[in-house]
Amino acid sequence: MNKTNATALAFAAGFAGLSPAPAQAGDPNLARNLSATCANCHGTNGRSLGGMESLAGVDKNKLLDKLKAFRSDAKPATIMHQISKGYSEEQLDLIAGWFAAQK
Repeated sequence: MNKTNATALAFAAGFAGLSPAPAQAGDPNLARNLSATCANCHGTNGRSLGGMESLAGVDKNKLLDKLKAFRSDAKPATIMHQISKGYSEEQLDLIAGWFAAQK
């Protein structure tokens, strides 16, 4: 495989979210970056201004339980069941941990 094809393949894999887990694990900002997608509804850094519950400072296991309930459709939601299914178990763990660490 030539260099151009290898670069295109690496870009496509990363773009599709198929980058290897070790590369993600080495990113010190990964948890924060994944959690940023929650800001639209739950506020910056998980501090809601109303309408949705705040996630900042909530126990990690409690957040994981809720995310898993959304994921399995056990907890009703308008959109969270779809969003939670878009993340791996490891990513949900990072997200829950990041919010739990916020004060």
